[in-house]
Amino acid sequence: MKIGFTIGKFAPLHKGHQYLIEKGLEEMDKFYIVIYETEVTKLPIETRANWIRQMYPKANIIYAKNPPKQYGLDEESIKIQTNYLKEKIKGIEVTHFYNSEPYGKFVARDLKIQEVQVDRKRKKYPISATAIRKEIEKNEKYIEKIVYKDMKEA
Repeated sequence: MKIGFTIGKFAPLHKGHQYLIEKGLEEMDKFYIVIYETEVTKLPIETRANWIRQMYPKANIIYAKNPPKQYGLDEESIKIQTNYLKEKIKGIEVTHFYNSEPYGKFVARDLKIQEVQVDRKRKKYPISATAIRKEIEKNEKYIEKIVYKDMKEA
């Protein structure tokens, strides 16, 4: 059985995230989405999870509350983050890690699973959540109406 997962803040969920999630759901027997608690947005983790549940009811959601503050691509930070992630997916026999970030190879390496890079260069969807947060109206085309509405109300 092929079991994949991805991680993210989804602050906000955008077309690039959706593309990655859709690939995972299409290619895997089961797919998990680990949603991180974050301070980069006022939108609570439950709201962000709700977007994903509404759009992708077959996805399995895992809340990543109180994540470590230390992150980066140095080995110490990678170990801290990977150990946290191992606890979040404990008991799930994951086989694939879907991502579009440089840290993906380290997560896959440390979990001894296959990495699946999806649109790393952002050619299909040239956007980031940071860019959307900075200029929501300019980047509205990259987010679903429910996401836009919740962001405007926050």
